[in-house]
Amino acid sequence: MSAPNLRDRYLQDSINTASPARLLIMLYDRLILDLMHGEEALRNEDRVLANEKITHAQEIVLELRVTLDVDAWEGAPGLASLYGFILTELIGANIKRDADRVASCRTLLEPLRDAWRDAASAST
Repeated sequence: MSAPNLRDRYLQDSINTASPARLLIMLYDRLILDLMHGEEALRNEDRVLANEKITHAQEIVLELRVTLDVDAWEGAPGLASLYGFILTELIGANIKRDADRVASCRTLLEPLRDAWRDAASAST
């Protein structure tokens, strides 16, 4: 098996065997990475790459929003609203080519990712 195929298989196996908490953290990690790359691409005026990264970030936010059980805990509706705000900001940032809006979204999401990571490690 070739190196790229082995890598793809490893990644797929990692996803398939991850706990729900680990999957959530993986999504947040990828979301933050996409936002960093999207912001950088906008600042470098690479519109194609920026669109690709910001659009992928939007897809992740949508996935986080639709899988959120708003009845599971009292903070869930607020988190759903935050996801809605982030999505609106990313769409606007992509249209207006506004790297600062992308950076603001990342600034909002990084502490949330870190909190999920801390919660997951505390429960293990």
